Amino acid sequence: MKKIILAAFLLTGYTGVSVAQTAAAKVDKVVKAEDAFNKLVARKGIKDAFLEVADPEGIIFKPNAVKITDFYATVKQPGTLKWEPKFARISKAGDLAFTAGPYVFQNGKTEDDKVYGEYVSIWRSDVDNKLKLLIDLGIQHPEPQEQANVDFKDPDPNKKVSLTKDPFSGKTLILNTDKTFNQFLGKSAMVAYKEFLSSESRYYFPGFEPFTGTDKILGFLASNTVSISAETVNGGRSSSNDLAYTYGKARITKGKIVSNYNYVRVWELDASFKWNILLEVFSAIEN
Repeated sequence: MKKIILAAFLLTGYTGVSVAQTAAAKVDKVVKAEDAFNKLVARKGIKDAFLEVADPEGIIFKPNAVKITDFYATVKQPGTLKWEPKFARISKAGDLAFTAGPYVFQNGKTEDDKVYGEYVSIWRSDVDNKLKLLIDLGIQHPEPQEQANVDFKDPDPNKKVSLTKDPFSGKTLILNTDKTFNQFLGKSAMVAYKEFLSSESRYYFPGFEPFTGTDKILGFLASNTVSISAETVNGGRSSSNDLAYTYGKARITKGKIVSNYNYVRVWELDASFKWNILLEVFSAIEN
């Protein structure tokens, strides 16, 4: 157990050097970007809206990772799509952020045509400091019976972060953290999640509404006898070294059923300079 914690600590890349405390970005920045995107879909349609907000390297999973611009350049997406951010964070530097929440997709005129689920969007700022859509994916589940709680939080202004001008180093560190987690995940999902989950974490699994908090996530894994093997594909980290993301592929055994998934994780640096999973979503890869 101590080895897991030590490995995670070493992979943070924290040097112990204090940095000047600058004004932190506000989470409202990404919430407004998501709301503007929602309105753009209503005005221009799904295809044109995605093309307008996409980061040049932005990806969606169809089912493998493909650039948003490449996918929507050749595919017309009918129907209407509405969503609402309920969970959001932004890095202190304001260059990396995410939102998540419920969506409704309708490709018809009756209530039976509605599809319900949860989306996760990761945003990255461009050279003009404007947030662009970097990763977008979602899961389906039955129509929710209750409204999700809103959890928007600004970066802690008192938390000291280790600013870096070396994006390659930052990316390597978070990829190694993700690989370390995957190694322990393959041995014991329960042990791995106990060590790496944030107390505020959310877990998105197809067919279920989001699980919030360590106890509910571990309870779901235990009650469904879940075992996971996963492989890291890519990731990135904010320049303020407080928020990061990774994605990859997973093979999950749930009871007696084995299925393939894409996963996306959002990582947050805690007060002890350890990376913890703040959000994880599994998107099913259809056969």
